[in-house]
Amino acid sequence: MLTGYTIGILGGDARQLEVIRRLSEWDATLILTGFDQLDHGFTGAKQVDFDEVDPSNLDAVILPVPGTNSDGKIDTIFSNQSLSLTKEWLMKTPKHCLIFTGITNKYLTGIAEETKRTLIPLFDRNDVAIFNSIPTVEGTIMMAIQHTDFTIHSSKVTVLGLGRVGMSVARVFAALGAHVKVGARKSEDLARISEMGLTPFPMKDIKQHTQDSDIVINTIPAHVVTASVIQTMPTHTLIIDLASKPGGTDFRYAEKRGVKALLAPGLPGIVAPKTAGNILANVVTQIIIEKLGEGSS
Repeated sequence: MLTGYTIGILGGDARQLEVIRRLSEWDATLILTGFDQLDHGFTGAKQVDFDEVDPSNLDAVILPVPGTNSDGKIDTIFSNQSLSLTKEWLMKTPKHCLIFTGITNKYLTGIAEETKRTLIPLFDRNDVAIFNSIPTVEGTIMMAIQHTDFTIHSSKVTVLGLGRVGMSVARVFAALGAHVKVGARKSEDLARISEMGLTPFPMKDIKQHTQDSDIVINTIPAHVVTASVIQTMPTHTLIIDLASKPGGTDFRYAEKRGVKALLAPGLPGIVAPKTAGNILANVVTQIIIEKLGEGSS
């Protein structure tokens, strides 16, 4: 239980709504800002303007999955309020206050270090990333079906990267009957790809292994699907880039050549916000209890 803990939730998308619901069930005291355009309230939660939030009362702060931008601005899908997280505001929180975000950046990491507050980028955790790979795969399948005129079964699919998402994507597309090749850099990843019954190739040979692909799925947050790679692809190839913004694809050249390329980060929040929010809520609750102790009930 989170009885006795006060948690500030600052902006966010539909995933945050499920986080609010679950933390409320765990009896946390919730202070919400950035949700004033919703036509319903939340039992046990108090909605206020950002300047009405008293940071000195907060045991934890939950930011949206993208965290902040490089200037500290927070996304507010359900509000026109302008929210910005500053070093001065963060300094007013108790020293034990935990700061949760999906991903971090130089600005956010910097102010957390300067104020000596514990910053927890949830998407850096293996458990969150693995759970999130499930709705990511489903969303990728949806996009593949929507944007092609052929079946996944028997199609030639190339997956770039064998991280937590890449492994799930490769496994599921193979289960759907696609002929799957997977590119990776590490020798142990190439061995794992072979063990999975898929076709491995080193990333240095990417041009050779994408020149006959029907679908290319990139999970590597680096510029790997370059103009020279796209140049050798069939024009019917669909590129789905799952890497965080700005992705790893030369989208300008893809459009110029007539190859459809889609940037699709954050698929869990689009295709399954309830599931994605539930994943975040469970992990946030676990971390609060581990680090601050379970509240009295």
